[in-house]
Amino acid sequence: MAESTPARPNVIWVFGDQHRAQAQGHMGDPNVRTPHIDRLAAEGVTFTNAVAGNPWCTPFRGSLLTSRYPHKCVYRTPSQMDPSYPTIAMAFKEVGYDTAYFGKWHLDGRSENQGRSAFHIVPRQRRGGFNTWIGYENNNSQYDCYVHGHDHRGEEVELYRLPGYETDALTDLLIDDLHRRAADPGDASPFFAVLSVQPPHDPYIAPAEYAGRRNPADIILRPNVPDIPRIRDGARRDLCGYYAMIENLDANLGRIRAALAELGMTDNTHIVFFSDHGDMLGSHGYTAKSQPWEESIRIPFIIGGGVPFYGQRGGRYAAPPLNHIDIAPTTLGLCGLPTPDWMSGFDYSGYRRRDNDLPLPGEPDSAYLQHNVRKFHSHGIDRTWRGVVTRDGWKYTCLEHQPFGLYNLNEDPFEQANLAYQPAFRKQRQHLQDQLAAWIRETEDEFPLPTL
Repeated sequence: MAESTPARPNVIWVFGDQHRAQAQGHMGDPNVRTPHIDRLAAEGVTFTNAVAGNPWCTPFRGSLLTSRYPHKCVYRTPSQMDPSYPTIAMAFKEVGYDTAYFGKWHLDGRSENQGRSAFHIVPRQRRGGFNTWIGYENNNSQYDCYVHGHDHRGEEVELYRLPGYETDALTDLLIDDLHRRAADPGDASPFFAVLSVQPPHDPYIAPAEYAGRRNPADIILRPNVPDIPRIRDGARRDLCGYYAMIENLDANLGRIRAALAELGMTDNTHIVFFSDHGDMLGSHGYTAKSQPWEESIRIPFIIGGGVPFYGQRGGRYAAPPLNHIDIAPTTLGLCGLPTPDWMSGFDYSGYRRRDNDLPLPGEPDSAYLQHNVRKFHSHGIDRTWRGVVTRDGWKYTCLEHQPFGLYNLNEDPFEQANLAYQPAFRKQRQHLQDQLAAWIRETEDEFPLPTL
């Protein structure tokens, strides 16, 4: 009798917007309680060097789905992703997976000066090839969120307003979809599902039960927030709402895990938790995203869930330089699927199967950072920039024709000592610029590097 082929595992992506890696309980932030995220980390593997290689909404999302670098996909916000590009949903569908997407899309190029993006209808052919797609282009009002799309039968879902708070309501949609799958005994297809929510993106508004938990005066700021009253006071106010939104997202992750357990899906479902980029929130005097500092580029990235990998212990922290273009190949790898030749990223799924932090064969020793347009945000850097962050804890960034930052993150995790102009570190600066130049060549990017 022939042995049956084991069922492929399911995968769920859960990700928010502007959730910086430092804002998690298990990462040592004293201001926030994230028991469900912490449990996911305790049972899985946390990638402490994971970065948003372009810390901006639309460029990240295009690269997330296609594993193409932003200058080869979408390089600014807002911008429309070319619908001819294959996506991770298509790669999963080719091997029999059902696919579903719920929440923020931000890949159809709608600008707010054209009318509110929450009301914009994303055409079917520009929904990434998902079997189910119920979402919105963009929304900055968590209690006034509208969705549209098509359901698992392919029938159009007309625009409607979600009840209550966005993260709660979108989680309801995902959980309802899990129940639908469990109720259909004739559907044995594995699934790839995505929950993409706007929080903790500003405005920093959360349900009352979370918003009332802290006082601005009690917030412990990061050491790199300047001792300037207007910056520190604003950061404390914003962080109260920011942490409340994260705690609400954490609770909804707990709801998803409870639903998986109730439906008997835990042991065959990977959960990948991450964010599209971080948020400065006063560090170095800056706000929001698009900056080259750690609070902006560093993202949570946890692979957990109940899928057993024998010999692998949970609660591990691994240091490979995982970039946003690596998320799709890594997700496919978790399911034993090869990386398609049209993807540019590296498959880091091996870290979920092993018990050490040694580099995988062929693993890059750095991640490529880029911001491709001048962005005139009120409290951001109004220049294009490039950079690298290495496995061994160095980071180098530059503006056009000019070094910008050189940091040894091992001794200076808050980036308070810029070594870019110190002759003692000339050789290290040159070494990192050589790595950066190699990334620019290999990815067919263009950028005028400094003359050192």
